[in-house]
Amino acid sequence: MKSILLIGMGKFGQTLGTRLLNMGDEVMIVDKNEDIINALAPKYTNALIANCMNADNLSTMDIPSFDVCVVAIGDDFQSSLEITSLLKDLGAKYVVSKATTEIQRKFLLRNGADEVIYPDRDIAEKLAVKLNSAKVYDYIELDAEYSIFELAVPSEWYRKKIVDVNPRRKYDINILTIKKGHKIVSSPNAEYVFEDGDHMVVFGNTEKILAFTNKRKK
Repeated sequence: MKSILLIGMGKFGQTLGTRLLNMGDEVMIVDKNEDIINALAPKYTNALIANCMNADNLSTMDIPSFDVCVVAIGDDFQSSLEITSLLKDLGAKYVVSKATTEIQRKFLLRNGADEVIYPDRDIAEKLAVKLNSAKVYDYIELDAEYSIFELAVPSEWYRKKIVDVNPRRKYDINILTIKKGHKIVSSPNAEYVFEDGDHMVVFGNTEKILAFTNKRKK
């Protein structure tokens, strides 16, 4: 369980806040809109109506006590930039800020953000990958080179063992998990036999996995 300060309760902030609560985190929400805070306050650990561009307002929140501070403001970049900087000045351990453009991302990093999220770009990139292969069901980019994919098992692998297909040697793909409907086979051994409808969660070089999926759809 982590202690999270969430500043900015627009659609993105509300979605993130709900998810954090469901994961068991303690979440304090802050927004200058009184109606939004009054409506959301009962759900959260703490809630405050405040303009966070005012350093005095932020200083009352005991910023160093939070594990993570999230600046989820997307429609006012100047505010996001200033709040990010103020949080670091007040001793924030880790600041995550939201950007809507690449230029914003660079400025936020220069002004103290430890991490910048770029939802529109991330969603677009994820959708592009999925649209380019009917076999890709999910995709998580770990860094510039490596990713985790959920892929449909190719039909030519049905009724074959992992050891016979040998995806690690042939395609440089590491199988982490097999999904069989709602069942999970974690770290399947070499004798596992692929079946119709299986999905595999794999780890590897992003370009190599994409090349593998593109071959399968031709």
